[in-house]
Amino acid sequence: MVLFAACKGGACECYSGASMNKAFTKETDADEEDELPVPSPPASGKNYITPQGYARLRDELFDLIDNERPKVVDVVHWAASNGDRSENGDYLYGKKRLREIDRRIRFLTKRLEIAEISDPGIHHGNDQVFFGATVTYADGEGLKRTVTIMGVDEAVSAMGQISWISPVARALLKARTGDEVSLVTPQGTQLLEVLKVDYPKAGAATGRA
Repeated sequence: MVLFAACKGGACECYSGASMNKAFTKETDADEEDELPVPSPPASGKNYITPQGYARLRDELFDLIDNERPKVVDVVHWAASNGDRSENGDYLYGKKRLREIDRRIRFLTKRLEIAEISDPGIHHGNDQVFFGATVTYADGEGLKRTVTIMGVDEAVSAMGQISWISPVARALLKARTGDEVSLVTPQGTQLLEVLKVDYPKAGAATGRA
């Protein structure tokens, strides 16, 4: 059964969980450290992501498969031919890096399998907060902040992006410009006033406004 199909340069490749596991574990030893667990999707069962976020994860997956992993495999094979593996720094580091790459490949494959692409551009011109909105709000002290509501696997806090399942995003979702919403925090309930709601045009890059 095909679980994930990715297209690149007009060509599509299909992957299943079994084929990916076989392809990316054959260079590791049977007694290697256990694989780190893949985070569960949100409780809603949805794993929303913008088209741009999906493309970034897909491109990272292809780069790991087509470029980085083969290079590391070559280094490991070269290092293994140089003698005692137990004291071979290049071999030991290469095997460690290979495990990291394989874990990342499996993570990306599983996340892309369950991703549900949602283009924020369909809401362009709307003043109600939905997935992908860039929202400017003020807290009870008048402090203003601008955030963009993104997918769990793509949000980068340093860029002013928050996950759509974060407390702030959940408080803001469905609100409109001028509304006040309640945000429950460990310190108590805060009122947030929605000052501005923006969306990119359909097909445009999604990010900090």
